[in-house]
Amino acid sequence: MTNANLLARTQAVLWHPCTQMKHLEQTPPLAIARGEGPWLIDTEGRRYLDAISSWWVNLFGHANPRINAALIDQLSRIEHVMLAGCTHAPVVELSERLAALTGLGHAFYGSDGASATEIALKMSFHFWRNSGRPEKTGFISLKNGYHGETLGALSVTDVALFKDIYAPLLRHSHQATSPDARLAAPGESAHDYALRAAADLEAHLAAHAERTAAIILEPLVQGATGMAMYAPVYLQRVRELCDHYQVHLIADEIAVGFGRTGTMFACEQAGIRGDFLCLSKGLTGGYLPLSCVLTTDAVYAAFYDDATARGFLHSHSYTGNPLACRAALAVLDIFEQDGVIDANRVKAARFTALLAEVAAHPRVRNFRHVGMIWAFDVADAAPGFSDDFHRRALEQGVFLRPIGDTVYFMPPYVIEEPEMRLLAETTLACLS
Repeated sequence: MTNANLLARTQAVLWHPCTQMKHLEQTPPLAIARGEGPWLIDTEGRRYLDAISSWWVNLFGHANPRINAALIDQLSRIEHVMLAGCTHAPVVELSERLAALTGLGHAFYGSDGASATEIALKMSFHFWRNSGRPEKTGFISLKNGYHGETLGALSVTDVALFKDIYAPLLRHSHQATSPDARLAAPGESAHDYALRAAADLEAHLAAHAERTAAIILEPLVQGATGMAMYAPVYLQRVRELCDHYQVHLIADEIAVGFGRTGTMFACEQAGIRGDFLCLSKGLTGGYLPLSCVLTTDAVYAAFYDDATARGFLHSHSYTGNPLACRAALAVLDIFEQDGVIDANRVKAARFTALLAEVAAHPRVRNFRHVGMIWAFDVADAAPGFSDDFHRRALEQGVFLRPIGDTVYFMPPYVIEEPEMRLLAETTLACLS
């Protein structure tokens, strides 16, 4: 099938996500036929470096033979069975391994990141109701935070482009000051600014904790606002405040979990854990939709009762899908067997060095890096900058999607030095 044929059929029947469809007349989507490691290959054989891991999900490359083998094996056993009234080995083993990694003992599965957010919000609300505190119904999130686009998730999201039009449908939540280090005053360190942002949260909790169920945040990196990075001390202070004021902490590690920030989970860098941990994206290595909310024994116990209504009566048809769980188990095997976290630290140091000329470019502001995420802002970005940068990168064989005036890289962990060089050289050419 040719590119032209596939694109014509696409425009006739398909509605793309996060897209103004009329813009596709100027920038058609890539017609992808297959993938190979960090590369996407279109129907005419052109190759594009997947520098953003296909929306931050692909960890170990496209068509990874070890994940493929796990799925082929599982296909010969059972492809899906409902998890209400049934259980199976892949979901039990995955839950055991995630519990061992996180210290959180009970896993509830959904299908995507927004589903995980909805589950965590509902669990927190219902916990307080079951605990005799039905007045605790409010939620706090961070300014510029993103947690998904279903209605509950959008209620705690603060990205105007996604949220404003649907405001009449949404439940009110409070947005606390973001610890984004770019907002620090001149001469103020990221650490000190994070503490100043935490003081704003403390003031709100002092007045409203009695009616607050939880705070939800993206640990260390706020992704959709343009890879806003902040100091781990903020997480430490939030954990202290949540404990003091009896408010749940929901750690949304959907984008930053599974090694993206340099540790298996971002919260590890602050030495804390949430009362709820939301996971998705890299959970299956980019293979199949799966999300998970892990929580504490204390939360689980509040639902354990003879009365059905006290249970958590939330469900998805594909909850705990065996194929998706086998993909996730294969991902965890690769982490364990290949020493991925340590290897990534070496790769990250090398790529950061290769980006030195980019960081020093006169158009670049706020060059920043944590783990396997790099980002910078373009000072003189004109309207249409992100689309223009995207098109010019494609001409060089690199797939990038800037967020506003922020260019970022979140490559698959299988990236090697030749691909790193291509990415650095392409970025420099597009800036120039």
